[in-house]
Amino acid sequence: MSARLDIANRDARRLWLWVNGLSGPASGPLDVPGMIAALGFLQIDTIRNVTRAHNHILWSRNRNFREGMLWPHLASRDLFEHFTHDASLIPTAQLPYWQVQFRRLGARAAAHQWHQSGLGAREIERIRARIATEGPLSTHAFDTRAASREMWARPPHKKALDQMWYAGDLATCHRQNFVKFYDLGERVFPAALLEGPDDHEALTHLSDDALDRLSMATPGEVARFWGVATGAEARHWAARARTVPVRIEGADGIWRDALAHPEIEARLQAAPAAPARLRLLNPFDPAIRDRARLERLFGFDYRNEMFVPPAQRRWGYYVYPLLEGDRFVGRIALKAERAAGWLSVTGFWPEPGVHWGTARFARLEREIARFARLAGITGSDGIAPALQTVMK
Repeated sequence: MSARLDIANRDARRLWLWVNGLSGPASGPLDVPGMIAALGFLQIDTIRNVTRAHNHILWSRNRNFREGMLWPHLASRDLFEHFTHDASLIPTAQLPYWQVQFRRLGARAAAHQWHQSGLGAREIERIRARIATEGPLSTHAFDTRAASREMWARPPHKKALDQMWYAGDLATCHRQNFVKFYDLGERVFPAALLEGPDDHEALTHLSDDALDRLSMATPGEVARFWGVATGAEARHWAARARTVPVRIEGADGIWRDALAHPEIEARLQAAPAAPARLRLLNPFDPAIRDRARLERLFGFDYRNEMFVPPAQRRWGYYVYPLLEGDRFVGRIALKAERAAGWLSVTGFWPEPGVHWGTARFARLEREIARFARLAGITGSDGIAPALQTVMK
């Protein structure tokens, strides 16, 4: 076994921001599939508070990215859409290893009570037959009704479509105004990539790949990265994988055991210092997705409160963490009214012990102005009132 390597907290932060694409130049040639491959996958989300999460995540890594630049890469089959810990876009090169996820999620959806559509086998086959005959169809092409008006209720045809989608029998062909169009998996996925290895080899590959993206992690964090392996399977992988044992210093000064990529020392040497600029990150950004890891490395307590009742929220509905250098200096709630062309600040919370002087507020103003332009809000009328609200 290799000698245990100690990684100080500032070094761990520096490495984590680098492997998440937040340390390099924020502009330059735009390679959307390359950015997603470097991250592993890109979570997509329906909520359009200012701009949708997937747009914001890519823009945070290259300011030349604009809305509308993502979906052609799904249509051209550079990427495919499926479920990691949530709906995500994944490099098509992963398809041979993703067969294990098709099998597992397909079986889970078929057995789970929530996914029971109430439709008979013949009715479900008719849905599939329509897609086979007519080509890609969205859920709007079908007209069954949900049994209730509850928030999570879904019409029977939507449950049937999703069940086939989880299993890989159907696939996302393209999206139009974010509406998903389903086609037969065999017509979307390249045939040469549909023959995958057995589950053990696929899970080994995905776990190796997860550690490559994480650089340093516990077996549990490796399992959670793709959301495919179980905790027991990740521990089994860790006992046999080629890794380096490390201790990582947390923001609280406590040292914790973990595993690291075989090239961990070279990566620590290569990782540049975090840039001093202030960044407004998305709540779904991969750098902060694992909230326990975020708090352990950065001492930043962050929770997504979109689905928390308003009276129980600590902060707000859609709150953006503010990263400056290698530390989080606050959080801010923004709301866009695109038709009116303005952006407002609905809440601002500085981190304890962080002084917000004129220079830091000026950096925040510039970041908000850049973010507004991504959303097509170009007039200064929307930015000045927002910052006046923050400054109070």
